[in-house]
Amino acid sequence: MSSSGDWLLRWLQALDQGQRGLLQALHALGLVGEQDGQPAWPWASRLAIELLAIDRALARSLLLTVAVALLAMLLLLLGLAWRRGRRPVWTAAALAALLVFTLAPWGERSLLLADAVPTSFQSSPHAFSAAAIVQGESLYRQHCVACHGSEGSGDGPRAASLAMWPPDLNSGLLGRRREGELLRRVLQGLKDKQQRQTMPAFAGTLSTAQAWQVLDYLQAQAAGQALRERGVWAQPVALPDLPVHCDGGPPRPLRSWTGQRPRLVAADAATALREDPRFVTIALRAPGDSRPAAGCEATGADAWIAFARIAGVAPEALAGTQFIADREGWLRARSAPGQAGWRADDLVCRADDATKAAPMPGDALDGLIARMDQEPVRFVRAGVPH
Repeated sequence: MSSSGDWLLRWLQALDQGQRGLLQALHALGLVGEQDGQPAWPWASRLAIELLAIDRALARSLLLTVAVALLAMLLLLLGLAWRRGRRPVWTAAALAALLVFTLAPWGERSLLLADAVPTSFQSSPHAFSAAAIVQGESLYRQHCVACHGSEGSGDGPRAASLAMWPPDLNSGLLGRRREGELLRRVLQGLKDKQQRQTMPAFAGTLSTAQAWQVLDYLQAQAAGQALRERGVWAQPVALPDLPVHCDGGPPRPLRSWTGQRPRLVAADAATALREDPRFVTIALRAPGDSRPAAGCEATGADAWIAFARIAGVAPEALAGTQFIADREGWLRARSAPGQAGWRADDLVCRADDATKAAPMPGDALDGLIARMDQEPVRFVRAGVPH
Protein backbone atom coordinates (compact mmCIF):
# COMPACT_ATOMS: atom_id res chain seq x y z
CA MET A 1 0.00 0.00 0.00
CA SER A 2 1.20 3.50 -0.76
CA SER A 3 2.36 5.88 1.95
CA SER A 4 -0.72 8.03 1.35
CA GLY A 5 -2.86 4.98 1.96
CA ASP A 6 -0.95 4.27 5.17
CA TRP A 7 -1.54 7.74 6.62
CA LEU A 8 -5.19 7.56 5.63
CA LEU A 9 -5.70 4.25 7.40
CA ARG A 10 -3.93 5.53 10.52
CA TRP A 11 -6.03 8.70 10.49
CA LEU A 12 -9.29 6.78 10.08
CA GLN A 13 -8.26 4.42 12.86
CA ALA A 14 -7.54 7.39 15.13
CA LEU A 15 -10.95 8.90 14.37
CA ASP A 16 -12.71 5.64 15.08
CA GLN A 17 -10.77 5.04 18.28
CA GLY A 18 -11.60 8.59 19.32
CA GLN A 19 -15.32 7.89 18.99
CA ARG A 20 -14.97 4.60 20.86
CA GLY A 21 -12.90 6.27 23.57
CA LEU A 22 -15.53 9.00 23.97
CA LEU A 23 -18.24 6.35 24.34
CA GLN A 24 -16.24 4.43 26.94
CA ALA A 25 -15.53 7.64 28.91
CA LEU A 26 -19.21 8.64 28.91
CA HIS A 27 -20.14 5.14 30.01
CA ALA A 28 -17.58 5.18 32.83
CA LEU A 29 -19.04 8.49 34.03
CA GLY A 30 -22.54 7.03 33.97
CA LEU A 31 -23.71 9.43 31.25
CA VAL A 32 -24.76 6.74 28.75
CA GLY A 33 -26.53 3.46 29.28
CA GLU A 34 -26.04 -0.05 27.98
CA GLN A 35 -27.67 -2.28 25.43
CA ASP A 36 -27.08 -6.03 25.57
CA GLY A 37 -24.29 -5.50 28.09
CA GLN A 38 -22.28 -3.03 25.98
CA PRO A 39 -22.21 0.81 26.03
CA ALA A 40 -24.91 2.30 23.81
CA TRP A 41 -24.03 5.13 21.40
CA PRO A 42 -26.24 8.05 22.51
CA TRP A 43 -26.45 10.10 19.30
CA ALA A 44 -28.27 9.66 16.00
CA SER A 45 -25.08 10.34 14.00
CA ARG A 46 -21.43 9.31 13.96
CA LEU A 47 -18.43 10.13 11.82
CA ALA A 48 -18.83 8.39 8.45
CA ILE A 49 -15.46 6.64 8.45
CA GLU A 50 -16.47 4.40 5.56
CA LEU A 51 -17.12 7.45 3.34
CA LEU A 52 -13.92 9.19 4.42
CA ALA A 53 -12.04 6.05 3.34
CA ILE A 54 -13.34 6.65 -0.19
CA ASP A 55 -13.14 10.46 -0.34
CA ARG A 56 -9.48 11.09 0.44
CA ALA A 57 -9.74 14.82 -0.30
CA LEU A 58 -12.39 15.15 2.38
CA ALA A 59 -10.28 13.07 4.78
CA ARG A 60 -7.31 15.41 4.19
CA SER A 61 -9.48 18.47 4.73
CA LEU A 62 -10.78 17.09 8.01
CA LEU A 63 -7.27 16.16 9.15
CA LEU A 64 -5.99 19.68 8.40
CA THR A 65 -8.94 21.20 10.26
CA VAL A 66 -8.32 19.07 13.35
CA ALA A 67 -4.58 19.82 13.26
CA VAL A 68 -5.16 23.58 13.11
CA ALA A 69 -7.79 23.34 15.87
CA LEU A 70 -5.30 21.53 18.10
CA LEU A 71 -2.73 24.21 17.32
CA ALA A 72 -5.22 26.92 18.34
CA MET A 73 -5.88 25.14 21.65
CA LEU A 74 -2.15 24.73 22.27
CA LEU A 75 -1.53 28.43 21.64
CA LEU A 76 -4.40 29.34 23.96
CA LEU A 77 -2.93 27.24 26.76
CA LEU A 78 0.52 28.66 26.08
CA GLY A 79 -0.89 32.19 26.41
CA LEU A 80 -2.40 31.32 29.78
CA ALA A 81 0.95 30.07 31.05
CA TRP A 82 3.22 32.73 29.45
CA ARG A 83 2.12 36.14 30.63
CA ARG A 84 4.82 38.20 28.90
CA GLY A 85 4.05 36.77 25.48
CA ARG A 86 0.33 36.41 26.03
CA ARG A 87 -0.85 39.00 23.52
CA PRO A 88 1.02 37.73 20.41
CA VAL A 89 0.35 34.10 21.34
CA TRP A 90 -3.36 34.74 21.78
CA THR A 91 -3.43 36.68 18.53
CA ALA A 92 -1.93 33.62 16.81
CA ALA A 93 -4.52 31.42 18.57
CA ALA A 94 -7.33 33.65 17.28
CA LEU A 95 -5.95 33.49 13.75
CA ALA A 96 -5.70 29.70 14.00
CA ALA A 97 -9.29 29.51 15.22
CA LEU A 98 -10.39 31.68 12.31
CA LEU A 99 -8.49 29.40 9.96
CA VAL A 100 -10.37 26.42 11.43
CA PHE A 101 -13.68 27.96 10.41
CA THR A 102 -12.25 28.66 6.96
CA LEU A 103 -10.84 25.18 6.42
CA ALA A 104 -13.61 23.11 8.05
CA PRO A 105 -15.66 21.20 5.44
CA TRP A 106 -18.99 22.51 6.74
CA GLY A 107 -20.65 22.07 3.36
CA GLU A 108 -19.79 18.36 3.40
CA ARG A 109 -21.77 17.52 6.52
CA SER A 110 -23.77 14.82 4.74
CA LEU A 111 -20.49 13.11 3.85
CA LEU A 112 -18.91 13.58 7.26
CA LEU A 113 -21.77 12.10 9.27
CA ALA A 114 -23.69 8.84 8.97
CA ASP A 115 -26.80 7.62 10.73
CA ALA A 116 -25.96 5.80 13.94
CA VAL A 117 -27.81 3.40 16.23
CA PRO A 118 -27.17 2.47 19.88
CA THR A 119 -25.23 -0.62 18.78
CA SER A 120 -23.02 1.17 16.22
CA PHE A 121 -19.81 0.61 18.18
CA GLN A 122 -20.60 -2.84 19.52
CA SER A 123 -18.70 -6.01 18.60
CA SER A 124 -19.58 -9.63 19.06
CA PRO A 125 -18.77 -10.69 22.63
CA HIS A 126 -18.34 -14.27 21.39
CA ALA A 127 -15.43 -15.79 19.52
CA PHE A 128 -15.83 -16.54 15.81
CA SER A 129 -16.08 -20.30 16.10
CA ALA A 130 -17.06 -23.45 14.25
CA ALA A 131 -19.95 -24.04 16.67
CA ALA A 132 -21.28 -20.50 16.09
CA ILE A 133 -21.08 -20.95 12.30
CA VAL A 134 -23.05 -24.20 12.39
CA GLN A 135 -25.65 -22.86 14.82
CA GLY A 136 -25.91 -19.67 12.76
CA GLU A 137 -26.53 -21.72 9.62
CA SER A 138 -29.37 -23.58 11.31
CA LEU A 139 -30.97 -20.28 12.34
CA TYR A 140 -30.44 -18.83 8.87
CA ARG A 141 -32.20 -21.83 7.29
CA GLN A 142 -35.14 -21.36 9.64
CA HIS A 143 -35.63 -17.61 9.43
CA CYS A 144 -33.72 -16.04 6.52
CA VAL A 145 -33.53 -18.36 3.54
CA ALA A 146 -37.05 -17.54 2.25
CA CYS A 147 -35.94 -13.99 1.37
CA HIS A 148 -32.15 -14.14 1.11
CA GLY A 149 -31.90 -17.52 -0.62
CA SER A 150 -29.97 -20.65 0.26
CA GLU A 151 -26.65 -19.08 -0.78
CA GLY A 152 -27.33 -15.57 0.56
CA SER A 153 -27.63 -14.12 -2.95
CA GLY A 154 -31.01 -12.45 -2.32
CA ASP A 155 -32.96 -14.81 -4.54
CA GLY A 156 -35.21 -16.56 -2.04
CA PRO A 157 -38.75 -17.60 -2.99
CA ARG A 158 -40.26 -14.56 -1.21
CA ALA A 159 -37.75 -12.01 -2.59
CA ALA A 160 -39.93 -10.83 -5.47
CA SER A 161 -42.86 -10.06 -3.18
CA LEU A 162 -40.88 -7.67 -0.95
CA ALA A 163 -40.98 -3.88 -1.18
CA MET A 164 -37.20 -3.92 -1.81
CA TRP A 165 -35.17 -6.76 -3.27
CA PRO A 166 -32.87 -8.35 -0.63
CA PRO A 167 -29.16 -7.54 -1.04
CA ASP A 168 -26.55 -10.08 -2.06
CA LEU A 169 -24.92 -10.93 1.27
CA ASN A 170 -21.83 -12.28 -0.54
CA SER A 171 -21.03 -9.02 -2.32
CA GLY A 172 -18.81 -7.51 0.38
CA LEU A 173 -21.79 -6.00 2.20
CA LEU A 174 -20.73 -7.51 5.52
CA GLY A 175 -17.28 -5.93 5.27
CA ARG A 176 -18.67 -2.50 4.44
CA ARG A 177 -20.92 -2.36 7.51
CA ARG A 178 -20.13 -2.13 11.19
CA GLU A 179 -20.78 -5.29 13.17
CA GLY A 180 -23.07 -3.52 15.62
CA GLU A 181 -25.13 -1.96 12.84
CA LEU A 182 -25.52 -5.33 11.12
CA LEU A 183 -26.73 -6.72 14.45
CA ARG A 184 -29.27 -3.89 14.69
CA ARG A 185 -30.58 -4.69 11.21
CA VAL A 186 -31.13 -8.32 12.11
CA LEU A 187 -32.91 -7.56 15.37
CA GLN A 188 -34.85 -4.41 14.42
CA GLY A 189 -35.39 -4.96 10.70
CA LEU A 190 -35.41 -2.28 7.99
CA LYS A 191 -37.90 0.16 6.48
CA ASP A 192 -37.70 2.24 3.32
CA LYS A 193 -38.36 5.98 3.04
CA GLN A 194 -42.10 5.31 2.78
CA GLN A 195 -41.87 3.32 6.06
CA ARG A 196 -42.63 0.07 4.29
CA GLN A 197 -41.08 -2.93 6.00
CA THR A 198 -38.28 -4.19 3.74
CA MET A 199 -36.87 -6.63 6.30
CA PRO A 200 -38.75 -8.00 9.31
CA ALA A 201 -37.46 -7.53 12.85
CA PHE A 202 -36.25 -10.69 14.58
CA ALA A 203 -35.84 -9.28 18.09
CA GLY A 204 -38.79 -11.36 19.26
CA THR A 205 -37.55 -14.48 17.51
CA LEU A 206 -33.77 -14.45 17.94
CA SER A 207 -31.74 -13.59 21.00
CA THR A 208 -28.81 -11.22 20.64
CA ALA A 209 -26.42 -14.18 20.90
CA GLN A 210 -28.28 -15.99 18.13
CA ALA A 211 -28.18 -12.90 15.90
CA TRP A 212 -24.39 -12.82 16.30
CA GLN A 213 -24.28 -16.50 15.31
CA VAL A 214 -26.21 -15.76 12.12
CA LEU A 215 -23.66 -13.06 11.27
CA ASP A 216 -20.81 -15.52 11.91
CA TYR A 217 -22.40 -17.99 9.50
CA LEU A 218 -22.83 -15.28 6.86
CA GLN A 219 -19.10 -14.50 7.07
CA ALA A 220 -18.26 -18.15 6.46
CA GLN A 221 -20.82 -18.43 3.66
CA ALA A 222 -19.51 -15.28 1.94
CA ALA A 223 -15.96 -16.67 2.14
CA GLY A 224 -17.01 -19.90 0.47
CA GLN A 225 -18.94 -18.05 -2.23
CA ALA A 226 -15.88 -15.87 -2.94
CA LEU A 227 -13.69 -18.96 -3.39
CA ARG A 228 -16.20 -20.57 -5.75
CA GLU A 229 -16.62 -17.47 -7.90
CA ARG A 230 -13.24 -15.73 -7.79
CA GLY A 231 -10.79 -18.17 -6.24
CA VAL A 232 -9.79 -15.75 -3.48
CA TRP A 233 -11.06 -14.45 -0.17
CA ALA A 234 -11.74 -10.80 -0.94
CA GLN A 235 -12.36 -10.23 2.78
CA PRO A 236 -9.90 -11.84 5.23
CA VAL A 237 -11.31 -14.82 7.10
CA ALA A 238 -10.39 -15.49 10.72
CA LEU A 239 -9.48 -19.01 11.75
CA PRO A 240 -12.66 -20.23 13.49
CA ASP A 241 -12.08 -21.41 17.02
CA LEU A 242 -12.80 -25.04 17.96
CA PRO A 243 -11.66 -27.56 20.57
CA VAL A 244 -8.54 -29.54 19.67
CA HIS A 245 -7.36 -32.73 21.37
CA CYS A 246 -3.66 -33.57 21.20
CA ASP A 247 -2.56 -37.17 21.84
CA GLY A 248 -5.81 -37.93 23.65
CA GLY A 249 -5.37 -35.09 26.14
CA PRO A 250 -7.96 -32.55 27.32
CA PRO A 251 -9.40 -30.12 24.74
CA ARG A 252 -7.50 -26.97 23.93
CA PRO A 253 -8.96 -24.02 21.98
CA LEU A 254 -7.51 -23.57 18.51
CA ARG A 255 -6.94 -19.86 19.20
CA SER A 256 -4.34 -20.83 21.82
CA TRP A 257 -1.92 -21.49 18.93
CA THR A 258 -1.82 -17.78 18.05
CA GLY A 259 1.80 -16.94 17.27
CA GLN A 260 2.31 -20.22 15.40
CA ARG A 261 1.17 -21.33 11.94
CA PRO A 262 -1.65 -23.89 12.15
CA ARG A 263 -2.16 -26.24 9.21
CA LEU A 264 -5.55 -27.96 9.20
CA VAL A 265 -6.10 -31.04 7.09
CA ALA A 266 -9.57 -32.46 6.43
CA ALA A 267 -8.55 -36.09 6.91
CA ASP A 268 -10.63 -39.15 6.14
CA ALA A 269 -9.41 -42.74 6.11
CA ALA A 270 -7.79 -42.24 2.69
CA THR A 271 -5.88 -39.07 3.64
CA ALA A 272 -2.18 -39.49 4.35
CA LEU A 273 -1.37 -37.04 7.14
CA ARG A 274 2.28 -36.04 7.50
CA GLU A 275 3.72 -33.71 10.11
CA ASP A 276 5.64 -30.64 8.97
CA PRO A 277 8.00 -28.75 11.31
CA ARG A 278 6.91 -25.44 9.74
CA PHE A 279 3.38 -25.82 11.14
CA VAL A 280 1.23 -27.08 13.94
CA THR A 281 -0.66 -29.79 12.06
CA ILE A 282 -4.23 -30.44 13.15
CA ALA A 283 -6.46 -33.08 11.59
CA LEU A 284 -10.10 -32.28 10.98
CA ARG A 285 -11.75 -35.65 11.46
CA ALA A 286 -14.85 -36.40 9.42
CA PRO A 287 -18.04 -37.02 11.43
CA GLY A 288 -18.26 -40.72 12.31
CA ASP A 289 -14.50 -41.32 11.93
CA SER A 290 -13.74 -43.81 14.70
CA ARG A 291 -10.01 -44.27 14.14
CA PRO A 292 -7.81 -44.10 17.26
CA ALA A 293 -6.66 -40.62 18.21
CA ALA A 294 -3.25 -39.59 16.91
CA GLY A 295 -1.52 -36.22 17.11
CA CYS A 296 -3.72 -33.12 17.30
CA GLU A 297 -7.29 -33.54 16.11
CA ALA A 298 -10.56 -31.64 15.90
CA THR A 299 -13.44 -34.08 15.90
CA GLY A 300 -17.19 -33.67 15.54
CA ALA A 301 -19.50 -32.33 12.89
CA ASP A 302 -19.15 -28.62 13.73
CA ALA A 303 -15.51 -28.31 12.68
CA TRP A 304 -16.01 -30.29 9.48
CA ILE A 305 -19.11 -28.39 8.38
CA ALA A 306 -17.72 -24.96 9.28
CA PHE A 307 -14.58 -25.48 7.19
CA ALA A 308 -16.66 -26.85 4.31
CA ARG A 309 -18.65 -23.60 4.33
CA ILE A 310 -15.49 -21.49 4.39
CA ALA A 311 -14.02 -23.55 1.53
CA GLY A 312 -17.22 -23.25 -0.49
CA VAL A 313 -17.71 -27.00 -0.92
CA ALA A 314 -20.23 -29.58 0.23
CA PRO A 315 -19.17 -31.39 3.43
CA GLU A 316 -18.79 -34.67 1.55
CA ALA A 317 -16.25 -32.99 -0.78
CA LEU A 318 -14.04 -31.53 1.96
CA ALA A 319 -11.79 -34.56 2.60
CA GLY A 320 -8.21 -33.89 1.51
CA THR A 321 -8.52 -30.09 1.65
CA GLN A 322 -5.75 -28.30 3.55
CA PHE A 323 -5.80 -24.86 5.16
CA ILE A 324 -2.89 -22.75 6.43
CA ALA A 325 -3.32 -19.84 8.85
CA ASP A 326 -0.73 -17.20 9.65
CA ARG A 327 0.66 -16.39 13.08
CA GLU A 328 -2.06 -13.76 13.66
CA GLY A 329 -4.90 -16.25 13.22
CA TRP A 330 -5.98 -15.42 9.64
CA LEU A 331 -6.69 -18.16 7.13
CA ARG A 332 -4.35 -17.52 4.20
CA ALA A 333 -3.92 -20.59 1.98
CA ARG A 334 -6.01 -23.54 0.82
CA SER A 335 -5.11 -26.53 -1.32
CA ALA A 336 -7.73 -28.67 -3.05
CA PRO A 337 -8.16 -32.43 -2.51
CA GLY A 338 -5.92 -34.58 -4.68
CA GLN A 339 -3.61 -31.69 -5.53
CA ALA A 340 0.07 -32.60 -5.85
CA GLY A 341 1.97 -30.06 -3.78
CA TRP A 342 1.28 -26.40 -3.14
CA ARG A 343 1.02 -23.72 -5.83
CA ALA A 344 1.33 -19.92 -5.86
CA ASP A 345 -2.41 -19.39 -6.35
CA ASP A 346 -3.16 -21.45 -3.24
CA LEU A 347 -2.51 -18.21 -1.32
CA VAL A 348 -6.18 -17.22 -1.47
CA CYS A 349 -5.95 -14.38 1.05
CA ARG A 350 -3.41 -12.04 -0.51
CA ALA A 351 -2.68 -8.50 -1.58
CA ASP A 352 -4.54 -7.24 -4.65
CA ASP A 353 -1.48 -7.47 -6.85
CA ALA A 354 -0.20 -10.76 -5.44
CA THR A 355 -1.04 -12.68 -8.61
CA LYS A 356 1.46 -10.43 -10.43
CA ALA A 357 4.24 -11.08 -7.95
CA ALA A 358 7.34 -12.79 -9.28
CA PRO A 359 7.58 -16.47 -8.33
CA MET A 360 9.82 -17.09 -5.36
CA PRO A 361 12.72 -19.53 -5.69
CA GLY A 362 12.89 -22.78 -3.77
CA ASP A 363 10.10 -24.91 -2.35
CA ALA A 364 6.61 -23.67 -3.28
CA LEU A 365 5.38 -23.97 0.28
CA ASP A 366 8.34 -21.96 1.57
CA GLY A 367 7.40 -19.34 -1.01
CA LEU A 368 3.83 -19.23 0.29
CA ILE A 369 5.06 -18.81 3.85
CA ALA A 370 7.42 -16.03 2.84
CA ARG A 371 4.64 -14.18 1.04
CA MET A 372 2.33 -14.59 4.03
CA ASP A 373 4.99 -12.95 6.19
CA GLN A 374 5.65 -10.20 3.63
CA GLU A 375 1.95 -9.45 3.10
CA PRO A 376 0.37 -9.36 6.59
CA VAL A 377 -3.39 -9.03 6.72
CA ARG A 378 -4.64 -5.49 7.19
CA PHE A 379 -8.28 -6.10 7.94
CA VAL A 380 -10.53 -3.15 7.14
CA ARG A 381 -14.20 -3.19 8.13
CA ALA A 382 -16.41 -0.22 7.28
CA GLY A 383 -13.33 1.78 6.35
CA VAL A 384 -11.59 1.16 9.69
CA PRO A 385 -8.32 -0.81 9.94
CA HIS A 386 -8.21 -3.41 12.70
